[in-house]
Amino acid sequence: MNSVAIALGSNVGDRAAHLQFAIDRLRSVLTNFQQSAHVDTAPVGVVEQPRFLNGVVTGDTALTARALLDRLLAIERERGRARPHPGAPRTLDLDLVLFGDAVIAEAGLAVPHPRFRERLFVLEPLSEIAPDTVDPVTGHTVAELLNALRQRASAASSSASR
Repeated sequence: MNSVAIALGSNVGDRAAHLQFAIDRLRSVLTNFQQSAHVDTAPVGVVEQPRFLNGVVTGDTALTARALLDRLLAIERERGRARPHPGAPRTLDLDLVLFGDAVIAEAGLAVPHPRFRERLFVLEPLSEIAPDTVDPVTGHTVAELLNALRQRASAASSSASR
């Protein structure tokens, strides 16, 4: 069994219903299932889009990382996810953030997720349910990554206001 963390997001239609759809599907794939609260967030890295509802789930799976990613993509498609262009609005976005202590760099599969350390909308809910989970690349816990990101954001905000 591998411990996994999956980020969930939606910014089209009934965002809460889309996330609940994913949670219901993921409960059948993961044991020791935990879910964070949902957080309403501004879009990051995209322009002129509706706000997102984000959350994280964790659990254990016997699936391989590739098989789990395939399942995540199937759940997205099942909920009407379209990919007309990079950064397009989405009914459902499921990202495989962590897969045990694996570091994977294959075509179409990068674990840990390459940008999760820079995303408050992933680190905050992940810290809520799994603060002691260790990033296999940096060796830091999720709580440490979140604290460091908050400090950088605070420092940048202070510099910008001067």
